[in-house]
Amino acid sequence: MAKQVHDNGQKDELIPYWVKAVIVFFLGWVAIYGTRAILNPVMDDIQNEFSLSAGQLGMISSIFFIGYAGLNIPSGMLGDKIGKKKVLVPGIILFGLFAAISGAMPSFFLFILMWLMVGIFQGFYYGPQYGLSSEAIPKKHLTVGSAIINSGMAFGLSAGYYLSSFTLEAGMSWRAPFYIVAIPVVLIGLLMWWLVKEKPKGKEVNAVLDKQEKLKMSVLFKNRNLLMSYITIFCAIYGFFVVVTWMPYYLQHARGIEGSAVATVSSLVPWAAIPASIFFSWVADRLGKSRPVLLIMLPASLVALVSIVAFDSMWVLYAALIGYGIFGKISTNPVLVAVVADNAPKNAYSTSFGVYNFIGMCGSILAPYITGFLTDVTGSLNMGFYFAGFLLVIGTISAALIKEEKRVTTEDTAVTGG
Repeated sequence: MAKQVHDNGQKDELIPYWVKAVIVFFLGWVAIYGTRAILNPVMDDIQNEFSLSAGQLGMISSIFFIGYAGLNIPSGMLGDKIGKKKVLVPGIILFGLFAAISGAMPSFFLFILMWLMVGIFQGFYYGPQYGLSSEAIPKKHLTVGSAIINSGMAFGLSAGYYLSSFTLEAGMSWRAPFYIVAIPVVLIGLLMWWLVKEKPKGKEVNAVLDKQEKLKMSVLFKNRNLLMSYITIFCAIYGFFVVVTWMPYYLQHARGIEGSAVATVSSLVPWAAIPASIFFSWVADRLGKSRPVLLIMLPASLVALVSIVAFDSMWVLYAALIGYGIFGKISTNPVLVAVVADNAPKNAYSTSFGVYNFIGMCGSILAPYITGFLTDVTGSLNMGFYFAGFLLVIGTISAALIKEEKRVTTEDTAVTGG
C-alpha cells in the first residue's frame, strides 16, 4: 500500500491523514449541530417559562447566529495568521462549556446571553475547518470528502432532536439537554486537538505564496463564482434555518405531533440528506463541475420547502421533508464548498471560507426572527416558509450565473499533494 507522508515526517501505511481529518471534522459538525438542535424541541417549554411571543422565541436563535456569523471572518483571518488548529479547537471546547452554562441561567436575558456565547465560539469552526480540510483532501476527492464532513450536520441535528425530546419524555427539565450535550462536545474538542495537524505546504506552493500580495477582501467579491456562491448559500441557509428552527414547533402547533414523534418526523430531513449529499457530491466530482448539480438541487428544494406547509396531508408532509433533506442545504453545501475551494486565493483558504459562511449564516440570523414575526402578524407559520421559497428562486438564479470549467482532478494539483 502506498505510504502517506504526514506533516511530522512520519509515514502511515494504514490510514491517510486526509481520511483522519475527514472523520474528526465530521465529528466537529456533529457536536455543533447537536448542540444547536437541543434548543428546538424545548422551545415550547422555554416560551412558557419566560412568557415569550413567537418573535421573542425566534430571537433566541437569531441572536445565537449573530454571534456565530460575526466570528466567521475574524476567526478565518486569525486561522490564516496564527494557525487554523489554534483557533478551531479552543472554540469547540468553549462552546461546549457555555452550552452547559446556558442551561443553568435563571432569566431569559441571561439565557440568551450565554447562548450567544455558544454561537460566538461555534463561529471559530467553519473557516479554519474547511481551510484545513481543503488543504488535506486530494482534489479528486474534494467534494465527496467535504460531503462526508458536512453530513455530520445531519447526524448532529437528529441526535440533538432526540436528546431533547427524550429528556422531556423522561420528565426532565428543558435545561437537562444543555448539561448533557456539553460532555461529548468537550471530548470531541480534545480528540481534535490530538488528531488534527497543521500541514506544512510544499516548497512549490510556498514559492507561489511568497510572491502573492496580502489578501484584499475586495478580491473575493470581484470573483464572479465566489460572489454567486455567496448569494446562493445565503438563500439556501435561510430556508434551512426556517425548517430546523421552527419545524418541531410547527409539528406541535400545526400538526398536533408530540413527544419523541416530533424528533422522528423532524429527523426525516437530516437522515435523507446524508446519502443524498454524498451522492450529489460524487456526481459533481465525476462531472468536474458544480453548476449542473446545483441547478437540479435548488429548484427541487424550493418545491419541497413550500410543500411542507402548502398541503394538509401528513403523507405529503413526510415526502416534502424527505425531499427537502435530499435536495436542501445540507446536500447543497458541499457542492458549493467545491466552488469556493476552486476559486479562493490559495493563501487565504480560511478567510475565504469564513466570508462564504458569514454571508450564508446571515440567513440563519434573519430566518428565525423573521419567521416568528410573520407568524405573529399572520397567525400562521406558512408565510415564513413561502418567503423562504421566494429566496430559493433567487438562489437558483445565482447558481445559474456561475461559470466554471471542468475541474482538474489529478492528485498532484491538490494544494498539498493529498
